[in-house]
Amino acid sequence: MSSTQTAKLELTHVRPDADLEHVVAILERDGGVIVEDFVDAETLAGLRADLEPGLEAAAYSESGYDGQKTKRLSSLFQRSKHMSTVVTQRLYLGSARRLLQQPTHMWIGKVRMEVTPSIQVSFTQAIRIDPGQGRQPLHRDDAMHLWRHPGPPCRLQLMLALTDFTSANGATLLIPGSQHWDDERAPAYSETISAVMPAGSALLWQGGVYHGGGANTTDASRYSLSVALDLGNLRQEENQYLAVPREIVQTLPDEVQRLLGWERCPPGLGQVETQDPMLLLEQSQQELATRPRGANPLT
Repeated sequence: MSSTQTAKLELTHVRPDADLEHVVAILERDGGVIVEDFVDAETLAGLRADLEPGLEAAAYSESGYDGQKTKRLSSLFQRSKHMSTVVTQRLYLGSARRLLQQPTHMWIGKVRMEVTPSIQVSFTQAIRIDPGQGRQPLHRDDAMHLWRHPGPPCRLQLMLALTDFTSANGATLLIPGSQHWDDERAPAYSETISAVMPAGSALLWQGGVYHGGGANTTDASRYSLSVALDLGNLRQEENQYLAVPREIVQTLPDEVQRLLGWERCPPGLGQVETQDPMLLLEQSQQELATRPRGANPLT
């Protein structure tokens, strides 16, 4: 969207069986899309049961940015077994791989090598916006990495509605197409739309899209959770190695273990004894140190 265009009236909604290429095209154009029925009723109920007690016990933030009537809870993969279902949902993980895992190349001597980075869970957070909370300042989440725009994305984030999102109770505000803006243009609330959606739906958006939590003018709390997938060669916003104990990581599916960072990002980031850190979930570091090295020319 150019600087002279106005924001869309609403985001595109798709069903969970939507064509992946269609969803990626929407994300490339608008920066955001709403997937209805992102999780089933059983998963939704399980997430709420797992996360609501922690949110109730959490303290309010002292920061206006985070919301002084907003409660936040992190380290979600150690708090709920249902997080694996969320992060591996077909349209979310598939879109993240298509958008972020773009091949690049490098030279090793006279050999031109193609390299495709991995992706990783960078951030998890459950959020409760209570009555009386005002609008959050509009921001880009990839600002955490000082990312420059316009350019290729480094993050795909989701906001899963654990309760209905309405324009009155704090539904996320978002400026469609703002991932295409340069870094000199400031966002304005007048350009936002409200991500209204029923519980169980999820908003997916690129890290370069301006957005923020809406104001809750109702008498009930708005519950949600957020997950960010980033390029594997960037530092995680939330340190998953400390946030999720190793004994819990060992119980998760192989794909989720790798998404949590237990994987060597090509060409060689995150290694342990020059080995894939996945091996450390089953072997000791001493065993890795005496294991034959791989053929990676950079290690």
